[in-house]
Amino acid sequence: MVTILNHPLITHKLTQMRMKETKTKDFRELLDEIAELMTYEICRDIPTKKVDIETPMGPTKQAMIDREIILIPILRAGMGLVNGIHRLIPTAKVGFIGMYRDEETLEPHEYFAKFPKEIDSAINLVLDPMLATGGSAIAAIDNIKKRGAKDIKMVCLVGAPEGVKALQEAHPDVDIYLAALDEKLNEIGYIVPGLGDAGDRIFGTK
Repeated sequence: MVTILNHPLITHKLTQMRMKETKTKDFRELLDEIAELMTYEICRDIPTKKVDIETPMGPTKQAMIDREIILIPILRAGMGLVNGIHRLIPTAKVGFIGMYRDEETLEPHEYFAKFPKEIDSAINLVLDPMLATGGSAIAAIDNIKKRGAKDIKMVCLVGAPEGVKALQEAHPDVDIYLAALDEKLNEIGYIVPGLGDAGDRIFGTK
């Protein structure tokens, strides 16, 4: 399933992020805000359980989340989505996977991976602002599945049709959440119109 969160607040903030004159501080803050807005929809189907509590008016049974949630940013740009989601799910644990893309072949290579032990039973949110060729996302999901992860959602800001198609073919069991589905990839594997290199713009390294 692919879900495009076409909400006016998300679209407005994403348009500001796309502007080439948007500075690092504003870009990062907008990304935080969009991630927080996206979390509501991403978590819509998270299972709950009934628990006994006491309100000021007496005892009652009410619902609470019944699964561990793990955030897995694909380093480095995926870190930009962590804070916004964490604000709504402060109990979520965080795993890390480091991937870099060969600029000539566009193939992903892993250089770091560390995950909480609950990865096999948790709902795992794999985070990356851009779903371009899909190579890094596919490789990251391959890795966490080898570690026992079963319930996986891919959370991105902007996707290209090519990357979405590739990820769906490689991992049809993984739901994809996007703030926007853009037009295409260019000849060097960047999303058009996109927003440039998300990692550089988040951390000011361009």
